[in-house]
Amino acid sequence: MNKQNKQNGQINRRRFIGITTAAAAYSFMPRFVRGNVYGLGMEKPDSIFGGVKIGAITYSFRSLPGTNAEDTLDYLVQCGLSSCELMSGPIEESAGAPNNMKEIVTWRKTITSMDKFKKIREMYNNAGVDISIVKFGSIGMDRVSSEELEYMFNVAKTMGAKGITTELNETKAKNLGALADKHKIAIGFHNHTQLTPTTYSEGPYFSYGKNIMANLDIGHYAAGTGQSALPLVKELGNQGRLLSIHVKDRTFDGDTVPFGEGDAQIAEILQLIKKKKWDVFCDIELEYPVPEGSDAIIEVRKCVEYCKNVLI
Repeated sequence: MNKQNKQNGQINRRRFIGITTAAAAYSFMPRFVRGNVYGLGMEKPDSIFGGVKIGAITYSFRSLPGTNAEDTLDYLVQCGLSSCELMSGPIEESAGAPNNMKEIVTWRKTITSMDKFKKIREMYNNAGVDISIVKFGSIGMDRVSSEELEYMFNVAKTMGAKGITTELNETKAKNLGALADKHKIAIGFHNHTQLTPTTYSEGPYFSYGKNIMANLDIGHYAAGTGQSALPLVKELGNQGRLLSIHVKDRTFDGDTVPFGEGDAQIAEILQLIKKKKWDVFCDIELEYPVPEGSDAIIEVRKCVEYCKNVLI
């Protein structure tokens, strides 16, 4: 385990004690009232620290009961986050999508208006939260019709997103490159532990379009390679091919742990992005086990605090 990360983890665990009680009480406030009191009187959340955009992928809130776009916004505001990678599920649920997957396909193909999606974006923006990225899953973008692909890009554009994230796949890169350029929406390919230091440099992914980029999960990379993603972040950032990172900590042995306790070098990577002034979305992904007596909101707030501490 990296000695510096271990020390950072010890320091920040002490700092976290002070916010945990407040966070627990905060969670009982009425919906959206929280946004007006977060941060000692700030009306809207602000999670840009040292010029670095800290957000969260909304998968982080999967253990909480509400699943629509309004509930998800509520969780983000409670965590003090002004940016997010929003999963397509909450968006489509609030836009009136059916529950059955087969019916969703028909629904996507027959939508003629983006008005409901515009209202979702307006709700988020009025609360001070930008939808920076929309996440469509592995089923979402590799085995669908051209009509559905157009729908997905239109949803992302309507949300004001800079990119769409999906799982790493060469067929997708080949099929989506021209569409990404047409819509001026980046495709950020997400990795699990299969990524190697040379996947992008030796692979053809980026050849399919200037808007094919990486959504680099630094925790998965550490667990899969036994190396920090810091050199790859530097390589992709210098190439202008890094749309976003998923901020999580894992050990080289594969354990998913609280921030600062693993080998992913979160602090060093965030500080590099700050130093280089790269326009990269840094989205927290809560995957370590939620401790007894806590919940996802409290734990994400701890993660936000960790990121803030290493950036200011």
